[in-house]
Amino acid sequence: MSEIKAVVTAYDLVTAYGEGVQPCWEGISANRSSINKVNRFSTQSFQSSNAATVAGLKYLGDNSLVMQMLSPLLKRNKALIPANSLLILATTTGEIDILEKQVLEGTGDAAESKFSFLLEKVKGMTNIKGEGEIISSACASSSVAIGFASILIYSGKHDCVLVVAADAVTEFVFSGFSSLMALDPDKAKPFDKNRAGLSLGEGAGFILLMSEERARRENREILGQVAGWAVAGDANHMTGPSCDGSGLRLAIQKAIGKADISSDDVGCISSHGTGTVYNDAMEMKAYNAIFSKHPIPLYSIKGAIGHTMGAAGLIETIIALRVLQERIIPPTVGLKDVDPEAKDWASLEKRNLGGGAILLNNSGFGGVNAALILR
Repeated sequence: MSEIKAVVTAYDLVTAYGEGVQPCWEGISANRSSINKVNRFSTQSFQSSNAATVAGLKYLGDNSLVMQMLSPLLKRNKALIPANSLLILATTTGEIDILEKQVLEGTGDAAESKFSFLLEKVKGMTNIKGEGEIISSACASSSVAIGFASILIYSGKHDCVLVVAADAVTEFVFSGFSSLMALDPDKAKPFDKNRAGLSLGEGAGFILLMSEERARRENREILGQVAGWAVAGDANHMTGPSCDGSGLRLAIQKAIGKADISSDDVGCISSHGTGTVYNDAMEMKAYNAIFSKHPIPLYSIKGAIGHTMGAAGLIETIIALRVLQERIIPPTVGLKDVDPEAKDWASLEKRNLGGGAILLNNSGFGGVNAALILR
């Protein structure tokens, strides 16, 4: 009996570039940032005034920012999603603006900001039955969710899993990162020697994973495979990553092992690449420990769409699958003067992708590190 494979059969997203994958891919490929001045709330007291926000959303309106992104996204893709899919919702703060509205304006019910309420709304928009799952693992939420979905398919427990991820830029979220002094006063510059912090972003997306057998039986287009996955903790600090990259290194090594490949089989890296001093340095230590023979081309899209928090891994997975399709490694938007540690790894220009799989990794507060192998 052949091994069960977890394959991607559909995906879509919305980012600050607009609706759909194509505007996002074109913006990143053109080395153009979607990070701009925030207008939905005052940033006067904060460390930065910039973020990547989706145009046309109404803050503290009748519907949350997350629902305003998810509703059209899922509506236009509803026919692709089987009703018997397992739903996994990945988010960091969900509909936190419902809570903000109650605190700031005294209207609405703060209890409705619970993730369980959002899960039920997403189920209603997709006609999926059953309980569903919620994964909130800080900024690694959706990459953890994709790994978990792959485990469920690989084990034979489910043959179709829908992963939905979303997070929004709200005043609460913005003030939190500002209080941590984590924001670049201008725009994020991943792997730049002058990097000074991250830029927040918002977005939403979904990925539909199936067993290869079901995908072929239903004549679904196979857009890629999640071949390896792993999660590891570094138990270092509530918000700061382990300086030696040990937790990320372990996650990457486990994911490579699960995919039954060697480190030499990795063609490029979709890095977490937030643009903070410590994150990017930690990643480079992990990469140097694993890929000792030669540098692997890497890129980050957070200088392009901002750090979309719990949605980051899912959006980055979609872009990585596009990299595999186009055989083009995009530039790291925002990068101008490559840090010596990232020399010959990160690039300002587009590059051709040779052979091999893509390693994707994300890290989050609390020391969580997730890695995926895509091919």
